[in-house]
Amino acid sequence: MPSKAPKIKTKVKSREEQRDNSLQAVVLADSYETRFRPFSHERPKCLLPLANTPLIEYTLEFLAHVGVEDIFIYSGAHSDQVEEYINASKWKLPTSPFKSLSLFRSDATSAGDALRDLDNRDLIKGDFLLISGDVVANIAIEPALTSHRARREKDKSAIMTMILREATVNHRAQVTSHKPVFVIDLTNDRCLHYEEARSSAGQGRHVTLEPDLLSMHSEIELRDDLFDCHIDICTPDVLGLWSDNFDYQSIRTGFLFGVLKDYELNGKTVHTHIMNDGYAARVRSLRAYAAVSKDVLSRWTYPLCPDSNHVPGHRYRYHKNGTYQENHVTTGKSSRFRGRCVLGQGTAIGEDVTVSESSLGRDCHVGKDALIEGSYIWDNVVVGDGSTLRHAIIAGGVVIGKDCTIESGAMISYDVQIPDNTTISGSSKLTWSSLASKAVTERMNNPICIEEGKYHRSTSDSDDHSDASNASNRIFQNQQASVSDSSVSTMKSDESDFERTEDRSRRASLFSETSDEAATNRDFHIEATASILDGLQKDDLPEDINLELTAFRMTVDASQHEIRRAVVAAFMKRIANLEASGTGAREAVHRVFSRYRIIVERLLFDKGTREKPDQVDFMLCVQRELLSRSNAGSLLLFVAKETYDLELIEEDGILQWWPDIRSRHGNMANIRGLTEQFITFLQEAEEDDESEEEEDDDNE
Repeated sequence: MPSKAPKIKTKVKSREEQRDNSLQAVVLADSYETRFRPFSHERPKCLLPLANTPLIEYTLEFLAHVGVEDIFIYSGAHSDQVEEYINASKWKLPTSPFKSLSLFRSDATSAGDALRDLDNRDLIKGDFLLISGDVVANIAIEPALTSHRARREKDKSAIMTMILREATVNHRAQVTSHKPVFVIDLTNDRCLHYEEARSSAGQGRHVTLEPDLLSMHSEIELRDDLFDCHIDICTPDVLGLWSDNFDYQSIRTGFLFGVLKDYELNGKTVHTHIMNDGYAARVRSLRAYAAVSKDVLSRWTYPLCPDSNHVPGHRYRYHKNGTYQENHVTTGKSSRFRGRCVLGQGTAIGEDVTVSESSLGRDCHVGKDALIEGSYIWDNVVVGDGSTLRHAIIAGGVVIGKDCTIESGAMISYDVQIPDNTTISGSSKLTWSSLASKAVTERMNNPICIEEGKYHRSTSDSDDHSDASNASNRIFQNQQASVSDSSVSTMKSDESDFERTEDRSRRASLFSETSDEAATNRDFHIEATASILDGLQKDDLPEDINLELTAFRMTVDASQHEIRRAVVAAFMKRIANLEASGTGAREAVHRVFSRYRIIVERLLFDKGTREKPDQVDFMLCVQRELLSRSNAGSLLLFVAKETYDLELIEEDGILQWWPDIRSRHGNMANIRGLTEQFITFLQEAEEDDESEEEEDDDNE
């Protein structure tokens, strides 16, 4: 009997080792960002097609390839669609390579919220991969896993290993506006500092390092040529740190930056594993979407290519002319294909059509003499005869009429109909969806109509826009997206999500190099506005909202103008909410500004000075935010009077704002009429004061 004991002990040990070496993965199916609007209003980003395959399929194929056994998917927006897709996919079949796949429907608004929820569930027992649901990769992670585990055996404070990929500085998928910069200790691959270096007009990028960092480490390397694959090997300690720090929201600028900065407090280290072969990229932005699409069609991601047919039902074959085609594709004899293209099942291409560097989904129909260049067209799209599409994204069910022109950078969301002989500018985002304050509601009942360059509802009963409920269904004019006036998630912005690309050459890219920076600025505006508005709606203390806003500003290094703009947007949204509930406009303005005057006060630094740039900027933000409101003139007057009565905006501030050219230019001038009488009153009062002072001087 004693001789059998060692065998039992050895067997138990083997099972423990097997359990410790099993790999779990956490997939964040929601990016918690807004770069893919308007499409993500109606579909979750992880289900948007890239080369006619849903994004999350690339991520799950990668995880299956590297040997992950247990998958935890966290979905946020449109969780019902994600759940329906996953349950019907091959990943839930008995033949799935995963031992288990669990999907959690979450109302988290950030990666931090999702990971804190995961920590509370106590499901993670060992090392796990943390990955976004929009990653396309074919790399082998075994070397990184081996290094991570060996390091962990020696040092329990090593809690995370980031997998990074070497790339040329000018690679098309590389972020150009705010490149991630990693400062690495070459002796142990430890990441010492992380920063997203942003470029400004006329200035280069710069990184700020603590002097102690240089003196304490003999060999360091500063790298800005690395793809951040957003594939992290983590220990359960990582989740504990998320739970201990509720201010961590994003994985890199929040968690990573905080852990590195607070090393002396928590004693935890993060390391890197840099790979120089294989492919890995995250489809984080629209620019990245275009770049990764080209890489997939160019077979850099093999075996993750269309002709691998990973999705059940796909039947793609690769042809010598560089196209991937499914069965039952019809092409005209005189049609031409240039570069890499993909054509889905049932798609029909007419005569004399030119398609270059583009993808078309299933059951698309392209009329004769059309030109499609560098564009991404999803399922069931109709393109009329003679129409031209360059570097655009067209979602499913869109109908484009005859002889239309869709310019570079245009984004047309699901089921929009474009009449014949229409030009859609590159700054346009068209969508059916009408948004409530925090969720997508039902589609509007009437199709989009385009007339004289302005987008509006096609019904004749929409003439009266004074009612707040009508405002929520109105489509923005002047080539803005069709969104709700009362929606936090779709702020009307001076900055587009991407810079318009001019067609100076046939090689024009879908998005300019500044697209990521513009998108980041817009993301900050949307997120900051949502945070402020949430506090206003909950009737939080002004001090609490101010504290949260200050912390948010420091995290992203936002300018004072960006903060003022977000505060104004939130205030105007709150006023709109009060009006919709039956409160008069004047009373709504008074309630919001009087209750939260301290927030505005701390945004204005020119009190007592001769020039009032901050106060002028604040009033310009108000004026600009009101442009889409049906009662903009009244609201502008009420805000001007209220801020003056509360001594938030001084008389000189009002009088310097009024003649400012920005206030009098274009549409801004159209809403000034009712405020003019108030300005005249202030001007006359100032003249009376000056006259009285002169009389006093004469008497003396």
